[in-house]
Amino acid sequence: MTTPHPGSAAELVSLLTLDEKILLLSGANMWATAAVGTIPSTFLANGPTGVGKQASDSDHVGAGEMLPATAFPSPSVLASSWDVELVEEVGVALGRESRAKDVGVLLGPGLNIKRHPGGGRVFEYFSEDPHLAGKIAAAVVRGVQSQGVGSSIKHFAGNNQETFRMRLDSIIDERTLREIYLTGFEIAVKESDPWTVMSSYNLINGEHPGESQRLLAQILREEWGFTGLVMSDWFAVSDRPAALRAGLDLEMPGNDGLWSGRVRKAIADGSLTIADVDAAATRVAALALRAAAESAGPAVTADFDAHHALARRAAAAGTVLLSNDGILPLRPEGTIAIIGSAAETPRFQGVGSAHVNAITVETVLDALPARLGTDAEYTFVRGYDAKSGAVSAEDSAAAQAAAAAADVAIIILAIPAGGEAEGVDRAHLVFPPDMNELVRTVTAANPRTVVVLVNGAPLEMPWADAPAALLETYLGGQASGPAIVDVLFGDAEPGGRLGESFPVTASDLPAAANFPTTTPTQVQYRENIYVGYRFHDTFEVAPRFPFGHGLGYTSFEYGTVEVSGSGVDLALTVPVTNSGDRFGSEVVQLYVHATHSAVHRPEQELKAFAKVHLAPGETQRVTLRLEHRSFAIYDVASASWAAEAGDYEIRIGSSSRDIRSATIVLLDTGEIVTPVERPARAVASQAEFARLLGGPVPAAKGLVPFSINSPIDDLRTTWLGRRLHGALLGVITKSLPADGDDDMKAMMDAVVGGMPLRTLVANSGGKLTLDTMARIVGVLNTASAQARRARSAAKR
Repeated sequence: MTTPHPGSAAELVSLLTLDEKILLLSGANMWATAAVGTIPSTFLANGPTGVGKQASDSDHVGAGEMLPATAFPSPSVLASSWDVELVEEVGVALGRESRAKDVGVLLGPGLNIKRHPGGGRVFEYFSEDPHLAGKIAAAVVRGVQSQGVGSSIKHFAGNNQETFRMRLDSIIDERTLREIYLTGFEIAVKESDPWTVMSSYNLINGEHPGESQRLLAQILREEWGFTGLVMSDWFAVSDRPAALRAGLDLEMPGNDGLWSGRVRKAIADGSLTIADVDAAATRVAALALRAAAESAGPAVTADFDAHHALARRAAAAGTVLLSNDGILPLRPEGTIAIIGSAAETPRFQGVGSAHVNAITVETVLDALPARLGTDAEYTFVRGYDAKSGAVSAEDSAAAQAAAAAADVAIIILAIPAGGEAEGVDRAHLVFPPDMNELVRTVTAANPRTVVVLVNGAPLEMPWADAPAALLETYLGGQASGPAIVDVLFGDAEPGGRLGESFPVTASDLPAAANFPTTTPTQVQYRENIYVGYRFHDTFEVAPRFPFGHGLGYTSFEYGTVEVSGSGVDLALTVPVTNSGDRFGSEVVQLYVHATHSAVHRPEQELKAFAKVHLAPGETQRVTLRLEHRSFAIYDVASASWAAEAGDYEIRIGSSSRDIRSATIVLLDTGEIVTPVERPARAVASQAEFARLLGGPVPAAKGLVPFSINSPIDDLRTTWLGRRLHGALLGVITKSLPADGDDDMKAMMDAVVGGMPLRTLVANSGGKLTLDTMARIVGVLNTASAQARRARSAAKR
């Protein structure tokens, strides 16, 4: 791999005029950086499930026409594999396809924490646990970048819901921010050295991450040692001079010099320095030179057949067998009823910027005949409408009859795509009612029923005990059909273990009290560190299926844990034996439990894992390593990580609720943690949350008075705003791609409505300025009595 010397970028930037430097700091269009002087342009493309290179300069959320690419399994599937080596293989394939399409930076992976399973983009993210998310993300980045293509880990940070995402202020206490929401990014930065990091839309404690010197300069660059480029999410910049001071180098997309005047003015008045501009320009130039040097190498082609096979293997490796009474794996014999429109019209990916124009798609019905041959017969009934999930009387009767007449019934149960999409959060975690009833009807007709789940995130399943087996496949990519068949018939084992907890009901979760928002402009993370299994295990609220859970087609036995090492640098070794009669894989998971602490801590936390593949009767000694951070909490008072002295129980098992072996280690660190009182319940009260924050809970801002950062949909709160809102949507809609399905169009409506007014300036082709928009906003505020009252109250 060729990497230009950093000095060459600085030399080239030194030859530019100020105007040329400013030009370099924003995109040339929707997808490319600007070519300035001898500094080349770099093409960026959406990821992370495939290379979403658009054929035209149209939009940033995947609605436009895209070049064909391999649609790999969603990040939920990759994380469920817990297989770092396999995930890195997928990253290599992504990198190779990117190179073949002249893409310099692939925008992904996303590793925001799954704070609540109702998040609209949780299918794009890895886990509720930062350790697992960080390790899997790092594997993707290493794979992609091994091919000479940069990655952009995103969305940094605290972007855990889609509702009002471009103006929502995430109120997060410092310890929770560090331990839960930043740790995954830290792991990825330190273990994979990504070329770029993408800042998020939201605010954190009143400050945009892309304008935060603490996040970008102090934490990302100084503490973690990041040396790459920081770019904005598309249209995320609300104050370009402030972003430059903080260390945000590249604003995307291009905007016809939207901020150029304000950047020059800030330099003139001394609020921004030439050094700030030079630093950002040098990092942009370094990225462009690096990408250009890589693309100048030998031409690269993508082996789409091999990548399809890899996608199939990865989908099976991330498939989770949630329950099984012994019916699986199936024998190819007798009669089989296939019920569910997704067997014929698959749902294999999410809606939004992660969308991929799959080069090919194989369905369950495509793969099944070859697997069955002449040994078995199958019938297919659609069961439900793929778009709505509705089950007609005819559908129900046909499904019941087919199930009753078959030896085995298989329901392919896919939640409609519109319920899981970028720009919108889910209002609930339930299947369409008809689909729940369909499961009850079929399982009553034939107790030998297998339910195959196709969904982006956890769902409530009141009927979970009814099927003979329950298989979670998530969104498995273009080869999900044959992968499902492989697992059902035992040609591949269900290699997955859950990377997230499945609650019995959404109301069980502490985040539900403040999800998706607390007010239209603010979300308070009052559950603090108690996300996912950290909540379930600490407060003894049983999940439907626990974090780390997953069955296989064989069994494993764990031996006694052996400890070696000294201080906080320990190696834990445990023998694991395949005690069954089939080849299989096991995910060995290590959790740390502090027996005593001066602060409130989760019952246990994942700190290491390993995936092993064993033949029948084979034993492998699995070694898992711990270090200082494995025992540490973030001590807010000292602004440092501290590992308390004392006893820690090391728990090793096959899930957070299935511990097979444990031992106690004593740490004599001499480190002291400042005592912090634990909230009485999983959701902190106002007083408790203020104590965690270290000051009063910030008051949420109102929707008025308007500003250039107000979302377009906020205009509906005043009479004049409503008239302008309708006119604006009419104009914007005409500018968007006319093709695309209903789900994509609904997603685009939500995205457009949530865009700040300043984005209209950015998309105006230079016809509008920020000053013009400010005057329009002023008229809206003057005409609104509500806005006038809000301004008067703010002055008092």
